[in-house]
Amino acid sequence: MIASPRLNASTLSANDEALRRCRTALDLKDRGDYTGAQQTMHPLWKGVGERPKTTGLAPVVGAEVLLCAGILTSWIGSKNQVRDAQELAKNLITQSIVYFESSRDLTKVAVAQSEIAYCYYREGTLNEARSWLRDALNKLSFEGAARARALLKLTTVECSAARFREALELLNDNEALFRKITNHTIKGGYHTELAIILRNLATIENRPEYFRRAIDEYRKAECQFRLAHNPIFRADVINNVGFLLFKLSRYKEAHKKLDEARRLTVRFKDRTHTAQIDESRAQVLIAEDRLVEAERTARRAVSALRKSGHFCMMAEALITQGVALARLGRTAHAHFIFRQAIDEAHQVNALNIAGLAVLTLIEEIRELSPEMLQAAYRQAREWLANSQGPDLKIRLADVAGRVVESIQTELDTQKATEILLDEPRGLRAQLEKHEGVVIKRALAQVNGRVTHAASLLEINYQSLTYIIERRHPDLLKARTPIRRRPRQNKK
Repeated sequence: MIASPRLNASTLSANDEALRRCRTALDLKDRGDYTGAQQTMHPLWKGVGERPKTTGLAPVVGAEVLLCAGILTSWIGSKNQVRDAQELAKNLITQSIVYFESSRDLTKVAVAQSEIAYCYYREGTLNEARSWLRDALNKLSFEGAARARALLKLTTVECSAARFREALELLNDNEALFRKITNHTIKGGYHTELAIILRNLATIENRPEYFRRAIDEYRKAECQFRLAHNPIFRADVINNVGFLLFKLSRYKEAHKKLDEARRLTVRFKDRTHTAQIDESRAQVLIAEDRLVEAERTARRAVSALRKSGHFCMMAEALITQGVALARLGRTAHAHFIFRQAIDEAHQVNALNIAGLAVLTLIEEIRELSPEMLQAAYRQAREWLANSQGPDLKIRLADVAGRVVESIQTELDTQKATEILLDEPRGLRAQLEKHEGVVIKRALAQVNGRVTHAASLLEINYQSLTYIIERRHPDLLKARTPIRRRPRQNKK
């Protein structure tokens, strides 16, 4: 881990010391040294879940401490998979905004708003993140590091929503700003986002020359992150290069890059980034038809991302796991996993990912009733309507042939929605039926012990008990009897 500089605070006032600690901690955060950042703040802030000490500080300094603690809570909570970390971070940052607004410091208000936006992004609520960032950018009218950081955050959000042209326009319109920036982390972020956009547009617009440009941008990004002494961001870039090599069918080279990236994330104990690399690896393994390894790797990624609350990324990993299961012939379990992907993405309003999950379900599961097939196709088409790219259009066109063959009476939108979401034969009902099959099989494997079945299904005991009692009461006889603890007699 990067060594943290010692702060000689003996000659500083309490306010000056607090401000210096905040600046140093955020600099260490930019270098990926989250432990050093937390240690730097320790006299004022004990860590995630704790409110920092602001008593005796000037109001403006107290607001800076709250903002710093909120930013670190978001980053450290994401890295260490702390439940509710983003909500805790939003609360701290919101408290800082109250002061900044009262003192009419619009720049600080905007900086804090952009950090809250990133908390929403980490939770997968992209519309809220976009709204907060646009509001922040309206206040950050002058060129500088604060505006550059907010622009990169908005670019990340647009890429997550598959709005790559909008993301590219953001970077192109602000190219002059990023050229002026001297902060290596910001410059590395700029080259990374540009590479991601080019990689996706290469496929979407059939522009193979964009792949070469993307690789060049990734190299520039890794160089900047080396200069910034940020190994985690370097690992993220290397993972992306590995994924790009996979898209070019250069599987052996892809595995080497993923190995390199994973060594870095494991060394620095970043479970979230390790899970992202595992999800990339699972896709490569599927392409190589190494399906057992792929399913196991994707399942590991899902488990880690669930613990960290990264629901968009978790939904994508669930889709990958579902594909591996379907191709292994484990149809019932694949149904169960695709259902989880749809539900998780829909709950955080990531409709493009929900649509991708439904489309993949249609592609991978052949045993769908005609009405079910039509309803699922309609929903996939609706949720993917704003997603760019001929690749999705081609995939929708491919499954449309099956839909046409299934049509006896064409469904209108209302009927399709009823079948998909409400009617007994709808998607939820169908998936719940397969959910019951998967749970029954898990109970059989562990002689009816619900605790062990929950572990197999990677959900907690209480959730599985609730599902059995409410949705599958017929399985109560398949589980071991509930043991009630005897009440102790009061003396």
